[in-house]
Amino acid sequence: MSIRAIVFDLDGTLLDTLTDVGRAANAALVECGFSDYPLPAYRMLLGGGVRRLFTEALPSSARTDEQIDRAIAAFKQHYDRNWNATTRPYSGVPELIAELSRRGLPLAVLSNKPHEFTRICIAEHFQDHPPATADSLTSATLGEPIGPFTFVVGQRSGVPVKPDPAGALDIAEAFGIAPGEFLYLGDTSVDMQTARDAGMRPIGVLWGFREREELVGAGAESVIEKPEELLVLLDA
Repeated sequence: MSIRAIVFDLDGTLLDTLTDVGRAANAALVECGFSDYPLPAYRMLLGGGVRRLFTEALPSSARTDEQIDRAIAAFKQHYDRNWNATTRPYSGVPELIAELSRRGLPLAVLSNKPHEFTRICIAEHFQDHPPATADSLTSATLGEPIGPFTFVVGQRSGVPVKPDPAGALDIAEAFGIAPGEFLYLGDTSVDMQTARDAGMRPIGVLWGFREREELVGAGAESVIEKPEELLVLLDA
């Protein structure tokens, strides 16, 4: 593969956040007077950003902008208090990131999670990893590097959420690397569509929230079951 940089999704790709996000979303729903969900149900509710989450989670009769905004505000309060109770990197992910960093590949994170939470999650779980290489620090326009990641970007005002490719293209421009020389790893159809529309190479991961059929149907170029399989692809 002629690959010069890699973009990672966050939830379901780098970190298993399902329980902490689901508990905060359930607390927000109950606070707003609605029923909660079994935690496994959040596998299908996550990936499109917090507004989409509550648009789908709220009863159809309650899906007004005012009610969605109220649920989002409650969610952020609950998640801020308990975002790291059970969240952990997936098995093999820290070793993968360390090896990619050792090879000098520029790395970035692009998430639909709110920007401040995205950066906090990465700082907590990857800050102690080797820093991004000097050659990859082409721009600080997307924020200061965190650990091995030159750019860590979440949902930001004025930038459409994935699957719109704007965030991915911002990263490619900041790196000064053509989109076609990026791999994009993610666990949902939203990620695969983002990669395709940005002109990046979509790689689906099966340790996250969705199944192979969804990823392949959304255009995954390859689907991997374990993090170390990415190194096999890179070396092929």
